[in-house]
Amino acid sequence: MMNRQNRWTLTGKKAVVTGGSKGIGAAIVAEFVALGAEVLAVARKKADLEQLLATFPERLSVLQADVSEATERSYLVEHVQKQWGKLDILVNNAGTNIRKATIDYKPAEYEFIMNTNLVSAFELSRLFYPLLKVSEQGNIVQISSVAGLTHVRTGAVYGMTKAALIQLTRNLAAEWAPDGIRVNAIAPWYISTPLAQTVLQNEPFMEAVVSRTPMRQVGKPEDVAGATAFLCMPAAAYITGQCLAVDGGFTINGFHPQ
Repeated sequence: MMNRQNRWTLTGKKAVVTGGSKGIGAAIVAEFVALGAEVLAVARKKADLEQLLATFPERLSVLQADVSEATERSYLVEHVQKQWGKLDILVNNAGTNIRKATIDYKPAEYEFIMNTNLVSAFELSRLFYPLLKVSEQGNIVQISSVAGLTHVRTGAVYGMTKAALIQLTRNLAAEWAPDGIRVNAIAPWYISTPLAQTVLQNEPFMEAVVSRTPMRQVGKPEDVAGATAFLCMPAAAYITGQCLAVDGGFTINGFHPQ
């Protein structure tokens, strides 16, 4: 029987977190480091990565890369191959959004959102597959959104990418289970991050969000980080192909007058 303490740790695990320099990504990095993992945080902006590294000087390394670009995805995978030779955890967290009416999107905007949110996760999952297989206890967590489960006024393209991540999770979980790789997704509701603050600073909008949330509050990045860490622990060893909503009850609210 496994030691119970060993079930609730990430000690010794090698983890890559994309979009890892701020918001949800930075919270996941902090959670993983605190639980004993060695983490490589990946982001586009060097200054943000340097600030993160100064906060967590132990068991953390950083890499400047734009995972929406094919050449930089290859660069990331080559870096991990040289640094570790295997990978235990991949968190596909990099994401962006442009809020518009469906008919107003320009082709370049559509491609930017698709490449950042979906193509990067699909391709990195495939590229890291050999290194995750070497681990024999590999984990992929796709950071999706409740926008992939229902309409939440984020724009059609964003919702499309997040729904696709959930279905990708199911497909990979079934396909790669024989290789010892578990794949799960997290679907957050509004979380207090720099990206979300662009709309949450609008007081009527904030009130509308809270009114639809049974717990009557916006989530914190740490809420998502804790759920992500759990899915990667030995304690979650029989969980795969699932999408966990971290939403204060939003997705089960239905019509429940306050």
